[in-house]
Amino acid sequence: MSLADKVLAVNNDLPIRTQQPVHSGKVRSVYWLTAEDSRRLIQEKGYALAPDAPLAIMVISDRISAFDCIWHGEDDLLGVPGKGAALNAIANHWFTLFREQGLADSHIVDIPHPFVWIVQQATPIKIEAIARQYITGSMWRSYAKGERVFCGIQLPDGLEKDQKLPELLITPSTKGVLQGIPGVPAVDDVNITRQDIVDHFAAFNFQSVDDIAHYERLLTEGFGVISQALAKIDEIFVDTKFEFGYVKDDEGKPKLIYMDEVGTPDSSRMWDGAAYRAGQIVENSKEGFRQLLLNYFPDPDILLNKDRMAEREALARDNALPVSVLMAISKTYMDIAEKITGQPLILSDNPKADIIAILDKEYGLID
Repeated sequence: MSLADKVLAVNNDLPIRTQQPVHSGKVRSVYWLTAEDSRRLIQEKGYALAPDAPLAIMVISDRISAFDCIWHGEDDLLGVPGKGAALNAIANHWFTLFREQGLADSHIVDIPHPFVWIVQQATPIKIEAIARQYITGSMWRSYAKGERVFCGIQLPDGLEKDQKLPELLITPSTKGVLQGIPGVPAVDDVNITRQDIVDHFAAFNFQSVDDIAHYERLLTEGFGVISQALAKIDEIFVDTKFEFGYVKDDEGKPKLIYMDEVGTPDSSRMWDGAAYRAGQIVENSKEGFRQLLLNYFPDPDILLNKDRMAEREALARDNALPVSVLMAISKTYMDIAEKITGQPLILSDNPKADIIAILDKEYGLID
């Protein structure tokens, strides 16, 4: 079996019983279960949910996206070996810590397979909840050009690249294109201020203005939990993106939860502590891949300039990256997953067949 066969690149074609179209994102695909299957599983498995809570199967892939494009390698390598399992293992580790420390639940109710979560339906907050502890990346690029106000927050002069910020910054942006909000452009991923959220909380799907402070607390405390845990293994938690949503508890009352993923190499920057103290940046996240792409292609502006999206998509489509590049990324993801969780990652030779077998025999969800 070739290396390419062990990679789960296509995850939206599993024969999971559903009556709705499969939602396929950059990395994950979501299969909404029928009302009958949701109710049956809640009863059979004893999930602590309302008996009529809608459930979905969320299947991760090994695809890698950067600069809003999916990249591939030579030899038909359409993903990064171990990436999906690493992301799921890390996110579940942090979600478990959050729950144990009394912060909030996540959307995950069961983990049938390292690539698979059973999740409860949530109404998402339409905000990319971003927290930054260091000035780097896009914020540094804007700061170096003279920008000093970020999401309504004034930064002082004299900061240096990769420096720790005076305090943790919350710099939210929109999730999806939001129409009709005064002062907020109707484009995806645009920076917003806290005042924007307060003034138009319902447009961002908050159920009350008080929940804004609740989401900020869950973001900052969650960031702190991960940052402290990473410090113990000499990793620096640089910045991250969280997502939140509402679900109904077993009494039918709405509650705010963590959703998507948290503290992973895809959603966060993590730096090697020893290297940082020595004046170097060693990325243990997807940022290392982004930097490689910026150096790999002769015109990095294509990757940074949203007005050149067609050229960027052509780059990703027409350029098969060396296998060595994708294997280096694989090592980064698997090493940081094993370091964080303290457990080895066990990879399957045929993940798709394993997923189908488990969902059939143990959950009765395969047609």
